[in-house]
Formats: sequence, structure tokens, C-alpha cells
Amino acid sequence: MKKIPLSIATWDYDRTKALFDGRVQIEGCEPTFLPLSVEETFFRALRSAEFDVAELSLSSYTLKRSLGTSDYTAIPVFLSRMFRHSAIYVPSSSTLNSPSDLKGKTIGVPEYQLTAPVWVRGILQDEYGVNPTDVFWKTGGVETPGRHEKVKFQPPADLQISPIPDTDTLDQYLVNGKIDALVAPRAPSSYREGKSKRLFTNLREVETDYFQRTGIFPIMHAVGIRNNLCEQYPWLPASLYKAFVQAKNMALEELSEVAALKISLPWLNNEYENTVSIMGKDFWSYGVKDNYTTLETFLRYHHEQGLSSIKQKPEDLFHPGTLEQFVV
Repeated sequence: MKKIPLSIATWDYDRTKALFDGRVQIEGCEPTFLPLSVEETFFRALRSAEFDVAELSLSSYTLKRSLGTSDYTAIPVFLSRMFRHSAIYVPSSSTLNSPSDLKGKTIGVPEYQLTAPVWVRGILQDEYGVNPTDVFWKTGGVETPGRHEKVKFQPPADLQISPIPDTDTLDQYLVNGKIDALVAPRAPSSYREGKSKRLFTNLREVETDYFQRTGIFPIMHAVGIRNNLCEQYPWLPASLYKAFVQAKNMALEELSEVAALKISLPWLNNEYENTVSIMGKDFWSYGVKDNYTTLETFLRYHHEQGLSSIKQKPEDLFHPGTLEQFVV
């Protein structure tokens, strides 16, 4: 069988390294890997479906999937996961001390529909009683003026949301006191300069407690395959999934290596052992079954926040050929 050429755009994570360097092969495929930043990949994939296979924002994909306008069908490969208590920033001089203090305040967000803010809003509602409608939302570029929503949606009627002028940035607004807090996937420059701080100062304690109570390790990104390729090559989604799992497993195995540190962190071994003791050996799991609660919670948040018109089930997001795997 002639191998099919594939353009694959993802960031160069440790969990994709074995694919990039060829140690893991994708059966039946001749891939060209494009190690692009997530922002560039998302923009190019969502606007013009430039890649055969692409890392996708889970929220943007879910929104387009609910509308029936997605050019991609996802496989349950979760390249980016992150506890998002760390994504809330306030000015250094802020007197806000707890999440409940955010009620009635103005919060900036680069795009309302981004995955990280979906998780933050859901956590604020479930854990601290702060509903999205309890807050005034401002959207725009964090560091660069003129950012707009990549995927259009109709906000709920009771949601108070408006863009800042295209000449301004949210980080400026945070430092100048025009917004009370900022929710962003990346730390703003004001944080690095000491002009802002995280709302949660005891992140490790709060996030560990959150995981132990809920079992949720928030998912940020999935991997999508262009719909026409799924139709033309029905075997492709399962083969891609298998290869991504193999690469991820190799990365986790390297983290456990104690003979010599492959990653430049002095206490890597201790950190790895501590993570396994809390989250289990496959703490970065792929697949629907092992992530059902996390996906179900995200989809509930997405629907409650007015981003998807229908409440989808985890099975609705992914190619059916990847929902179950063979066993020996």
C-alpha cells in the first residue's frame, strides 16, 4: 500500500518527540511535522483548515462541532492539559484575596470561548459560587491590541461582555486598574515584571486538593483530522491515535529514568514520584474512557456558558474508530 502524505501541526512537546524524530511511525503514512506554536496552529487550522492533522483548542473544536461547521474530526489525544487555577491574575496592589471576591468585578479574557477560560469559569461556579453572569467581561489582546474571537458565537442575553478598543491591551488595563482581574492561558508580561500576581498563591495545595476531590485533570487541546481524510481512509484515526499513545508512553517512561536526568530539573525524580503517588502512573492519559468525567464536566461548562447550543456527550466529539481499542 502506498503511504499517504500527511501534514501534522502540533507543538513540539516531549509527548510528540518520538513522532517528530521517527522513533514512532504512523502506519500507512508519510508525515511532515510542523512544530508550530499553538496560537499559530489554531488560527491556521480554524480559519482555513491548512493541515491534514492539527492540534486543536478543545473549546473552539467543541463549538464548531456543535454547529456542524468543523473541518476536523478529533481523536482523543490530549496534547495539552493543565490545572487552571493558575490562570487568574490580579494587580500586585489588589485587595482581592479569594475567588468569591470576583463577584461584581470586571475580568479580562483574550477570547471568551478559549478553553482555559471555560475551565476557570466552571471552577469559579462549581467551587466558589461565582457565576459567569456575576462578572463583567472584557475581551481583547493580552499583549497585542486587536485580538478578536477566532470562532464567532452568540453570547447569552444575560452575559455582560464587551471588547476593549483595538488600540488597547488587557495587560495595560490590568496594571492601570481598568479591569480587576485577567484570565489568560499565558502569564502576562506584568506578572513577570512584578506588577501583577496570581489570585491563588498556594497553587500546588489548591490544585492537588481539586484533583483528589474531583478526579479532573483539565484538558486543553485535542488532535483533529480533516474530515475528508477520515472518510477516504477509515483506518487513519485509529492508526494516528495508536502512534500518539506510543509517543506519549515513551515520554512518560523517560520521566521515570533515574540513571541520568534527561530533563534539566534537579528534583525531577522526586517530582515524578510525587505526581504518580497522587495521580497514578498514567497521569497524562489519552482516550475517552479514562477521561470521561473530565470531558463530561467540560462539556457541561461549555453548554452552561452558552458556547455550545446543545449539551454534547464525550462520544460525540471523537471519531468512532478511536472510542475503543483492541486488547490481547
